[in-house]
Amino acid sequence: MEYFVTGGTGFIGRFLVQRLLARGGTVHVLVREGSQPRFDQLRARHPDAADRLFAVSGDLEQPALGLAKADIERLRSRIAHFFHVAAIYDMEASAARQRVANIEGTRHAVQCARALSAACFHHVSSIAVAGLYDGSFSEDMFEEAGELVHPYFETKHESEAVVRRECSLPWRIYRPASVVGHSQTGEIDKIDGPYYAFKLLQKMRRLLPPWFPLMGFDSGRFNIVPVDYVVAAMDYLAHQGGLDGECFHLTNPEHYTSGEMMNIFADAAHAPRFALRLDSKVFSFMPSGLASLLAKLPPVKRMISSLMGSMGMPSGAAALFNWNTRFESRMTRKALKGSGIEVPKLEHYAHRLWDYWERNLDPDLFVDRSLEGNVRDKLVIITGGGTGIGLAAARRLAGAGAIVVIAGRRLDKLQEAQLAIRAAGGTCHVHACDLSDLAAADAFVAAVLAEHGRVDILINNAGRSIRRAIEHSYDRFHDYERTIQINYFAPMRLALRVLPGMSERRSGHVINISSMGVLGPPARFSAYVASKSALEGWTRCAEVEYANRKVHFTNINMPLVRTPMIGPTKVYDYAPALTPEEAAEMVVDAVIHKPSRVATDMGRFQQVWNLISPKSYASSMNGMFRMFDEPVAERPRSALTDGREAGPTAEPGREPSSEQVALAALMKGVHY
Repeated sequence: MEYFVTGGTGFIGRFLVQRLLARGGTVHVLVREGSQPRFDQLRARHPDAADRLFAVSGDLEQPALGLAKADIERLRSRIAHFFHVAAIYDMEASAARQRVANIEGTRHAVQCARALSAACFHHVSSIAVAGLYDGSFSEDMFEEAGELVHPYFETKHESEAVVRRECSLPWRIYRPASVVGHSQTGEIDKIDGPYYAFKLLQKMRRLLPPWFPLMGFDSGRFNIVPVDYVVAAMDYLAHQGGLDGECFHLTNPEHYTSGEMMNIFADAAHAPRFALRLDSKVFSFMPSGLASLLAKLPPVKRMISSLMGSMGMPSGAAALFNWNTRFESRMTRKALKGSGIEVPKLEHYAHRLWDYWERNLDPDLFVDRSLEGNVRDKLVIITGGGTGIGLAAARRLAGAGAIVVIAGRRLDKLQEAQLAIRAAGGTCHVHACDLSDLAAADAFVAAVLAEHGRVDILINNAGRSIRRAIEHSYDRFHDYERTIQINYFAPMRLALRVLPGMSERRSGHVINISSMGVLGPPARFSAYVASKSALEGWTRCAEVEYANRKVHFTNINMPLVRTPMIGPTKVYDYAPALTPEEAAEMVVDAVIHKPSRVATDMGRFQQVWNLISPKSYASSMNGMFRMFDEPVAERPRSALTDGREAGPTAEPGREPSSEQVALAALMKGVHY
């Protein structure tokens, strides 16, 4: 027996071809120009049947599929079953593209089957033909379809109409539900349908423990079937007599609300479950006409699109949450009776779908996570790049191929850093300027743009830290003025100068070296933490405004780092602290992954503690404040690192107590 299959190299098609070859048949697969490699892969899957699997050149967009006359003559009257599987199953595809592929492609397939004098035409349709039908939609229903709210719904409905009205050959129609991976292997070729929710579940799993109860919404009725059930049913039904002119729902008798479906996959992913699911009917007080009108308003559409995009879903998928149709499949179950072909329960194979997705299709697998891939040939500004964290970060980025521009007040330190970076094979430029002078900051960015044309990454590292209790600052308001000038105004000013170019190119990254103290405010650092908090607040607002322009913002909440800045505090000699090179790895993490925040485990612990119980946090930190209370000796002001200045400190030579050392070791990285 000979078969002709369109879409044979696609997801459903290749499993169908496997079934047909297993019957001992000869299969002819439509292959368009440029798709030969995919057909070669299909043949490689069936080495024992390669002599019964043939490619036929053609194209869905051409009349009669564009088959050559010689191929039509060769295959005429030999094709027992013509399977039209090819279509666009993509809710993100344009309406015009879907019309050409789904409607005209079906018309051309009917023409081809007629030219080949095929014995039977088998059309793979979709339950989308029902539109948003309210109620039960049976296999003998078609014209009764509800609102066709999306081009996919519309084109699948019209393509089935082509078969019903224009196909003069005996035909059979199959309407699969949402097709997911193989129930035994999990295999699938792209992210679609319920897979759109997998990334959200993965994020929830990383953020929260599995027992943590979540709240969500329950809406829609989703019908899911594995690909192996679909092709097994199609293969069986196609070879049974007396079924011409019939339509079969290849659906699951069980329908799932969004909450039920999410919980099934949450269990498979070991992610938190949605314990409280609010029924979408709670919004039924709003007239449907008004809701429909609001949904069409441009601002609302943009908001919905942005929300769906943040969850990794196309905006068109929003229509599915209003899909409450129930699909009857009594005719199909009757025809399959005795075949042993049944829909497996989703709960029984969801773990295989999840495992295959996470190992093979997770979008993060295809993101370049190398430092070189993220910075090569990019222009990176690093302020305070002559020493400490800035220098260590400059070395790492330049070593990965970035064009690094380091800035600071001391030209000698910058030139020394430049020589070291160039000796290691990196590219480094230097600009000496006092960033607390905003006019100088403007001139610095203007010079970089004039010389290099762009700034891809801005790393605001230069800063000032003053360790002084508030009670010793009553007459030192200038401490706060100087700190906020370099820690807030200067980096914000630089960002304001580079953002126009980043916005225009729709690419860029602003990284701020902030403090662990912002997450859990310590004593003695009121000026420093206040200035860093101001910068973080500005950055959070900027991130919201530029989210759709692919400009990223990251705050790095640095713990103690062993640089000259912490030298005057004797107890810090015994405290756990990062080396500049270790701190630079946090910068590298920010560059590669572009998160909103990079923090240590202790920093996150402080943040949660301070959020849940701020009073107990303040009381505990006050105990540390008193434990480290020291007699103060005023010392001459001196620059500890670029742009940083010491305040009063402990009397010289005073060793910390064993209790202080123990507490410092316990509170890793905490400023005190």
